[in-house]
Amino acid sequence: MKPHLIVLDLDGTLLTDEKIISAKTEQTLMAAKAEGHQVMIATGRPYRASEPYYRQLGLDLPIVNFNGAFVHHPKDRSWKTIHEPISLPVVGDVMETIQDFNFHNIVAEVQDDVYVHQHDEKLLNIFTMGDPKVTVGDIRSYLKDNPTSLLIHPDAADADRIRDRLGEVHAEVVDHRRWGAPWYVIEIIRHGLNKAVGLSAVAEWAGIPRDRIIAFGDEDNDLEMIEYAGTGVAMGNAIGELKTIADEVTGTNNEDGIAAVLEERLKLKSASRI
Repeated sequence: MKPHLIVLDLDGTLLTDEKIISAKTEQTLMAAKAEGHQVMIATGRPYRASEPYYRQLGLDLPIVNFNGAFVHHPKDRSWKTIHEPISLPVVGDVMETIQDFNFHNIVAEVQDDVYVHQHDEKLLNIFTMGDPKVTVGDIRSYLKDNPTSLLIHPDAADADRIRDRLGEVHAEVVDHRRWGAPWYVIEIIRHGLNKAVGLSAVAEWAGIPRDRIIAFGDEDNDLEMIEYAGTGVAMGNAIGELKTIADEVTGTNNEDGIAAVLEERLKLKSASRI
């Protein structure tokens, strides 16, 4: 069988609800690699928060972070890093726009530097993996570099209204997605970027055509990637829109849904017999 490229979202897909890779899924991915297939991660997370899983799986391809706004190769400096941040003037415009709504906090990330508008222990716990440099205070005063992403933690009642306003006012400069439950977080990146953009660059570099790409996801930041892949797979816990466009729906992230698809499509031995 010709080599396939297996593309993995992290939260809600590769990772169980306990934020680990199950033994069966890990064994199946290792078996796929042993057969000559390639594995990569495409996530909304920054690299510092995905590096442990990259290392655990022994990956050797570029990784897509920040939903395509940052793509780099952790092991090969000759790979030309892709970094497409949001311009500071746009950040200022977005912050001005959301003043009409109720929100709890705003977070800006410049790769691995984190800027938090207001101190919030629960929110900070999400961003401290990988020991980043954290600055707390008015982002408009402290943020001096174009951020890779901007996150808004809105009041739940205003989440959809904020997204609607962003679409009306800033559609030509930024794209925005929502995080899955329990966080009502709106993530903003530069317009035109998504996981499929990063994936296409990696696939071209690796020499693997779209019809031999198998991608797994569960949320709305996976939509373009699932459409782009030759085989787009929605997890059993995925949102309805993703299941509608996917080529296949598998088990949930807690049911080794990834392993089931790979065993069948790549003719792998069952992980239980590895």
